Amino acid sequence: MSRGLSLALLAILLPLAGNGHAEVTLIHAGELLAVPGKAPLRNQTIIIENDRITGVQAGFADVEGANVIDLRDNFVMPGLMDMHVHLQGQLGPHNDRDRLKMSNQLMQMRSAYYAMNTLLAGFTTVRDVGSSPQEMYALRDAINNGWIDGPRIIAAGGVGITGGHADVSGVSPKLMELYTSPNVCDGPYDCRRAARNVIKYGADLIKITSTGGVMTERRTGTGQQMEMDELREIVRAAERMGRKVASHAHEEAGIIAALEAGVHSIEHGTYTGPESIRLFRESGAYLVPTLLAGKTVATMAVESDFMASAVVEKAIRVGRDMAGNFEKAHKAGVRVAYGTDSGISPHGTNAQEALLMVEAGMTEMDVIIAATLNAADLIDMSDAVGTIETGKFADIIAVDGSPLDDIGELLDVDFVMKGGKVYKQ
Repeated sequence: MSRGLSLALLAILLPLAGNGHAEVTLIHAGELLAVPGKAPLRNQTIIIENDRITGVQAGFADVEGANVIDLRDNFVMPGLMDMHVHLQGQLGPHNDRDRLKMSNQLMQMRSAYYAMNTLLAGFTTVRDVGSSPQEMYALRDAINNGWIDGPRIIAAGGVGITGGHADVSGVSPKLMELYTSPNVCDGPYDCRRAARNVIKYGADLIKITSTGGVMTERRTGTGQQMEMDELREIVRAAERMGRKVASHAHEEAGIIAALEAGVHSIEHGTYTGPESIRLFRESGAYLVPTLLAGKTVATMAVESDFMASAVVEKAIRVGRDMAGNFEKAHKAGVRVAYGTDSGISPHGTNAQEALLMVEAGMTEMDVIIAATLNAADLIDMSDAVGTIETGKFADIIAVDGSPLDDIGELLDVDFVMKGGKVYKQ
């Protein structure tokens, strides 16, 4: 044990000496952003026992028998979180073919691959808001049990209306009948049933679609689709069972309706305007902007030929308008949680959203707060993730330079630890 070992560190480590099951790791951090929003600290030691942080102290401590990770030349920070991903797929010209030909088992293997791409990019926790639910719940649980590796997954179950954005489109009537979810509903009481059914089968939250969507292969626009009585019944049923509701929404009327119904986050929020900004601020709901999805679909609509004609116009329009309205919302004080809609964009490129957020007027620190503190708050996990503090999961990443000076540093994460286990170094 080094002479410089502090009494505080000694008090943490001595009880561990007699515990044969405890594995102690020390991270020597040259620059440490322990709590986003506060100034980084220099030359710090992070103390980790198994999957949890047990202390942070000044200086580079050394303890005989401890595993030491040398990040003295790096900028160290909490693991990032993405609040809008779709791990089971990725937009491309063969999506319809894959749906027909891939078994559920093979799709699950691909999902695990996409999940690891996401983790290795520095995103240690994600919220999956649109996948085949039973397979996604299984992936979530397998990761939580330590059977396979991947980011921590908060998994949504979807509730949508007949013919709406969450309903199946673009295939033959026979296949639509086969693929239609039992959680597609019409009217308040049927939607109440669907919300309860989603929770019954294991959803961590409910995802709804109060407006039309870009990728729906029908000319039904991006305006409001769900009615207020349907929205209110879903939110009420979810809250009765301790679940939050996230709403996909593009046009302002649908954003307003979802916020008035009591949803906890708006996904995309493309046409957020003055009235919806007022409701965001009054309710405290989060905006999850997904600027990367807007850029991706707009680019693909112009540069590729696999998108249906019903999609192309929406993709170009939404992709063009999304960033400007996000800038207005952020400047007006709307709370923002980081989300990419990865699955539209390639998995593992999640950090590109950060560049677009800075281009749209956010500071680098605000982007990091959105991807740590705010994301943790949105999923009710502020006591476990989002900062590098005693008692929290050891979800830690490192980059070469400070992302507070250049947010592009997040595009090349050099070190990834999730729950005390190193996945990239």
